[in-house]
Amino acid sequence: MRARPIAPAAALLLPLTLLLAACGGASGAEGAGGGTGSGTDGKGSLTLNVGDQKGGSEALLRAAGELDDLPYKIKWSTFTSGPPLLEAINAGAVDVGAVGNTPPVFAAAAKSKITVIAGTHSRSDGEAILVKKGSPLKRPSQLKGKSIAVAQGSSAHYQLIASLKKAGLTPKDVTLNYLQPADALAAFTRGKVDAWAVWDPYTSQALDQADARVLTTGQGVVNGLSFQVAAPAALDDKKKAAALKDYTDRLRRAQNWVFKHPGVWAKAWAKETGLPDKVALDAVKRTRGTAVAVAVDKAAIASEQQIVDSFAAVKLIPRSFRFGDFVDPRFNGDLPPSSTAPRTYGKAQ
Repeated sequence: MRARPIAPAAALLLPLTLLLAACGGASGAEGAGGGTGSGTDGKGSLTLNVGDQKGGSEALLRAAGELDDLPYKIKWSTFTSGPPLLEAINAGAVDVGAVGNTPPVFAAAAKSKITVIAGTHSRSDGEAILVKKGSPLKRPSQLKGKSIAVAQGSSAHYQLIASLKKAGLTPKDVTLNYLQPADALAAFTRGKVDAWAVWDPYTSQALDQADARVLTTGQGVVNGLSFQVAAPAALDDKKKAAALKDYTDRLRRAQNWVFKHPGVWAKAWAKETGLPDKVALDAVKRTRGTAVAVAVDKAAIASEQQIVDSFAAVKLIPRSFRFGDFVDPRFNGDLPPSSTAPRTYGKAQ
């Protein structure tokens, strides 16, 4: 596989004010364990240490009113992306945090102490490979020999590999530029790369402001799953395990609230992250608002195993392993199966 670096842009050409990386590429953050403190909610003697990302679980729960009357404390730590969040869980600095479908694969391959405890299933329209509107590229098979920006270890990374395979290509047929979204955006805008594999809200922002169009999406290619990942030590603590159950229940109710109030959540999300209101609403309707809480069942494990095997086959992780060994199904309860269709607002915006 060929990979060439691109120097970071001195200034972004678009007003990205954050690195929203719910689907998470490899990047660092400030503070011990990669996180920065951002406050505490609730009351009581028990504290649940929650890893979050800007505009993530904390903002969602607060907007939905699910942080009211917490019978335990939540201490929030903010991370730039999924991988450093999972590093903090492995180190025991964080009890639980939300990531996309791919960071747990890389963490588990590195034998990190992590356990997947809850899942959501979303539409994958926001997982996209973008090209410029004037690009001659019309279908994924034409990516052969082209340069593509992607965040290493992100859900977009897997979506790119899966899309290439579907088109009869391999990663060796393209030049991969491993860039975090801010640098990838600058490279894409300046024409330094031919395509950009990315996720919402960056997809929505690029379509709105970077003269981009969709070459292909993750629909029918990726599983659309995201996960809550916990520290095994927290699960072994009866009081913390009970708090984790309550916390995941609150997240499920908050997600239900989002689907019913997309405009309200989009405004709150935009205020929290600095995204333009239109971009936030587009991302909510395209991807973020479509999530439905699902069980981390055998089908979900099998789907994640495909990601494991795909990355192992192209030697992007050092070994294959059983993804099911990193799953605790105790919180599945009466949740619907992972194959349950995501919600939809109609045609993607």
